[in-house]
Amino acid sequence: MKSYDVVVVGSGTGGQTAAYSLSQYGVSVAVVENSSTPGGVCALAGCQAKKWYYEAAETMARARDLSGKGVVATPEMDWKAVRDQKRAFTGAVPDSTRKGFQAAGIDFIAGTAAFRDPETLTVDGQPVQAKFIVLATGARPAPLPFEGAQYLVSSSQFLELDGLPPRIAFVGGGFISFEFAHFAARLGPARQIHILEAGPRPLGPFDGEMAAHLMAASGAEGIDIHTDTEITGIEKNNRGYVVKTPGKKDLYADMVVHGAGRAPAITNLELEKGSVDYTRRGIVVDEKMRTANARVFAAGDCADTVQLARVADYEACVAAKNILAELRGGQEAVMDYRAVPSVLFTLPQYAMVGATEEALKSEGIRYSRAMATNLSWPTYRRTGMKHAAYKVLVDHNNRIAGAHIISDNAAGLINIFKQAMIHHQDAGQLYWEHVMAPYPTRESDITYMLKPFFKHDPLAGL
Repeated sequence: MKSYDVVVVGSGTGGQTAAYSLSQYGVSVAVVENSSTPGGVCALAGCQAKKWYYEAAETMARARDLSGKGVVATPEMDWKAVRDQKRAFTGAVPDSTRKGFQAAGIDFIAGTAAFRDPETLTVDGQPVQAKFIVLATGARPAPLPFEGAQYLVSSSQFLELDGLPPRIAFVGGGFISFEFAHFAARLGPARQIHILEAGPRPLGPFDGEMAAHLMAASGAEGIDIHTDTEITGIEKNNRGYVVKTPGKKDLYADMVVHGAGRAPAITNLELEKGSVDYTRRGIVVDEKMRTANARVFAAGDCADTVQLARVADYEACVAAKNILAELRGGQEAVMDYRAVPSVLFTLPQYAMVGATEEALKSEGIRYSRAMATNLSWPTYRRTGMKHAAYKVLVDHNNRIAGAHIISDNAAGLINIFKQAMIHHQDAGQLYWEHVMAPYPTRESDITYMLKPFFKHDPLAGL
């Protein structure tokens, strides 16, 4: 029986981070992967892959916004050409993943891992033993409970299409549906784009007011958002697909895309045999990323935590450090999710960090807010962007409790607020840090967002 210090199950971003981190300290590591294309969803069909479409869509969005402001003709976009550029990147990922493990002295084991008992894994039935195990198996599209679900196109399949049809329906009102709908609105011939959300509003984890503003921006691009829309089935006919909903008109589409969330990919692990607890949301872990089995850790989308790539990396590092502490001694590490930024790569982007206003109200936390929509700052007049907005929330100590930004650079701006939260800065301190930000830039606009918090004491924080 082959034996290692650590066996990592999964070769995505979390699995690779754990494996490389441990191997650098001389720990014997093996990575088990059941996919014929190792490398993980982020690199192959998620974060990295989608950005090829985003960059092209952003160019089109900018050109349209500047129409009449110096841009005479908007560019013509070729979905298939973008897809081919994306493939040039993703096609090299599996082989480079294998070679990277080999160069680092990490054994790569192809096959499906499962627990035989709390101390032993099997890979395609063959036992593999380790002092510690890190589960990083990721997530897959959540199963949907209606007839015709087999007709849905997955997010991975969507990014592999040769082209887009004119009528597209996205099931679910989350990250995937909003991002991909915005890609379709800029890069395809689509004339009818629908997002179908079962709940009263889409983008549940985001701030309600800001989500409504993004919905308005999406509507302006021809994306129809349907709320309180339960799907009872999808039928196929010779003209495409019919999406059935009770009490509402049938919706007709040439393609129906699964954007209704992802479920942890843990079915084949036989976690019960490994004494590892889990819920429908994923493997249960503590702040050290340890499971109910003290020898087993979990990181990334398979864990019942936040499903984001950089969170997976951080969790993997925390797990690795705690394993090293047990193997070699040293300081342990814990996770802190208080300042995790999220970004919707729509056009405009919507980024948030910290609490929503709804969360602060429900928890009875005293707060103040500054908010504005349809910003007319020169930043956005120059670009022709009509839907820029922000909301900043501060607690009773004037520290940042949450920030929400809709902009063409929301991803960069939200990182500034994330750092402020990590370092416990108050609004005044953050304001004065950005008075001398390069001007005029999106970053210099942060002073406009924060000034309302001390308008009666203009030198506060200096």
